[in-house]
Amino acid sequence: MSDAATYAAQEQLRDGSLVSILALRPEDEPDMLAALAQASVQSLQRRFFVMKRHFSDKERAFFMDIDFENHVALTARAEEAGRNVLVGGCRYIVSEPGQAEMAFMVVDGWQGRGVGSILMRHLIKLGRDAGLKELSAEVLPENTAMRKIFTKFGFKAAPRKDPQIVSLVLKLTEDPGSTGLDASGY
Repeated sequence: MSDAATYAAQEQLRDGSLVSILALRPEDEPDMLAALAQASVQSLQRRFFVMKRHFSDKERAFFMDIDFENHVALTARAEEAGRNVLVGGCRYIVSEPGQAEMAFMVVDGWQGRGVGSILMRHLIKLGRDAGLKELSAEVLPENTAMRKIFTKFGFKAAPRKDPQIVSLVLKLTEDPGSTGLDASGY
C-alpha cells in the first residue's frame, strides 16, 4: 500500500471553515452513505450520470475496498452542528498503466465553498506522486461548476466517447505550477 493509504491534510475553505482531507477508510462507509442520502437528485445525477439513491452490496464494496495503488479515494470532513461529517469525496481509478479516471462529489450544502478545488488539488498531487502521466474525467455538460474546476486545474477537452458527456484530460507531465493557481489552490 502507498502513502496515499494514510494521507491526511488540513485545509481552510474560502469562508474560513476547516476541512480535513483524509484517505477513505472502511469505517467511513456509514458517513459516505449518509452524505449520499443528503445529496440532491441533481448532485447524484451529476456524479453517477443516473438517479442513484441505493447501492448494491457489490457497488458498496467497489466504492469502499480501496487498494491505494490502482484505486485511490479521499474524503473531505468538516465540523457541522458540532459533529465531524463527511462533506465530499474524490477518487481516481487506474484505467491503464499511467492513466486514471477521476470522480468527485461534494454534499450540496458545502458546494461553492472550495471543497471541490481542494479535493482536486490533493488528488492530482497523489496521482503525480504515484507516477501517473494522465488524469481524465467525464462530466455532464450542464455541470458547469465542476467543468470550471477542471478548467482551472488545466484539464483540456478530449475526444468524446459519448455525445452526452464532456471528456476532459490533464497531462501530469506538464509543470505543476502551470495551472495558474496560487499556493492555496484557488
